[in-house]
This record gives sequence, structure tokens and C-alpha cells, in this order.
Amino acid sequence: MRRALRVMWAGLTALVVESTLLALAAVPSFLLLQWVARSTAGSARAVVLLCVFGPAYVLFALCFMVVSPLAMRVLGWRTPDDATLRIAGLEWPLLDWARYMASAHLVRLVAGAVLRATPLWTMYVRLNGARIGRRVYINSLEVMDHNLLDFGDGVVIGAGAHLSGHTVEGGFLKTGAVTLGRNVTIGVGSVIDIDVAVGTDTQVGALSLVPKHSRLSGGAMYVGIPAKRIDAHQDRRLAFVPA
Repeated sequence: MRRALRVMWAGLTALVVESTLLALAAVPSFLLLQWVARSTAGSARAVVLLCVFGPAYVLFALCFMVVSPLAMRVLGWRTPDDATLRIAGLEWPLLDWARYMASAHLVRLVAGAVLRATPLWTMYVRLNGARIGRRVYINSLEVMDHNLLDFGDGVVIGAGAHLSGHTVEGGFLKTGAVTLGRNVTIGVGSVIDIDVAVGTDTQVGALSLVPKHSRLSGGAMYVGIPAKRIDAHQDRRLAFVPA
């Protein structure tokens, strides 16, 4: 009974919070469209509104990218670090993680397709808990558990790369931080598992897998499933697609 009540409360609070955040984020765009409608008349009104709709949507997405992470900080919804949580137990740390992930997923739906790989998307990931250096570009919507991410300067995440601070094994949710040093490049479609540390000036090739608890030394290239370090003469023969 207690578990059912916890789940109901978690679902209800997530619904109320996200609905409120969406409404708040939409206010500036609504006011903009309303002002444009009042400022134009006749047949020109429809044309002007259509021209303004795109910028108004971008404004809505930007506002949502700000209010959502701020709400997560206030509410304390986060992915717990270095945790092993039994899913069937449905305890509060697990439910807080689920609400945090639901919030991030909604932002991805609203803004991700438009703003990924831009400094604005990096700004959102930073606001949502990640520790991110300068000149970091994230061209993927599969970067999750932001509060467990630590990226140095010059990091590039290729399109479709999956980088997560959680995994599910045998009915348990397991979490672990992911640390990328300076000038690390994660290739297109690669998978970086939990509790991984990648050294400075390192490249992970496209479609590679870095298993959980891996430690990759700096100044090297890693490719394959699982990712293995390659030497200099192999490096010259392999094509690498960073993003």
C-alpha cells in the first residue's frame, strides 16, 4: 500500500510540476504572439503571425530549458551517485530519479531537436546539474543523468552517442559518474557506460562501447566493442568520425 501511494504521489507531483513549468515557459511566447496580433490588422495578421510562430517557439523552448533545471534544483530531484536501488522497492531516491529523468526527457522533446549541438544545449545540460568546461558541444539527445557528468574543456559528443550515469541490471538501478577530461571526443553512435573516466586528449571511435568502470588513459584513441586502445600505425589506417 505504501509503495502504491508513493508511486501515485510521485506521478501526481511530476504531472503538476511539469504542467506548471510548461505554462510558465509559454507565457513570454504567448505575450509576443498576442502583441503581434494586436499590432497588425486585416489579411496581414495571419501572415505576420505565421512568420513569428517560429521565433515564438524557440523562445518557449529557451524558457523551458531554464525553468525546468531550476525547478529540479529546488525540488532536489536528482540521480543519486554511486547507488544501487532495488526497482521493486520503489523507494524515494528511485522515484526522485524517475521524476528527474522525466523532466529531462520532456526538455529533449520540446527543445532538443532544435537546439542540440549548440551552446544553448550545453547551457541546459550545465543548468541541469552537469559540471561542464568551456567549448563543449553535445550533438546527442542520449546524454542523461546530467548531475553525474563532469566534462573538461573542449569535449565533443558526436551524434547519437549514448552517455549515461545509470544502468538497470537484475532488477536494480545502478548509478555512477562519468568523467571526460579536456579535449575528449566521443564518436558517432558510441556508448559510454556508468562509472567511466576518460583521460585528456582522448578519442573514442564511432560505434564503440566503453564498458562500466572503465578507465581510459589520455592521449590515445579507443575503438571497438569493447573499446580497445590502438597504437600509432593502426591510428593512421583507421577513419574516425568525431561528430
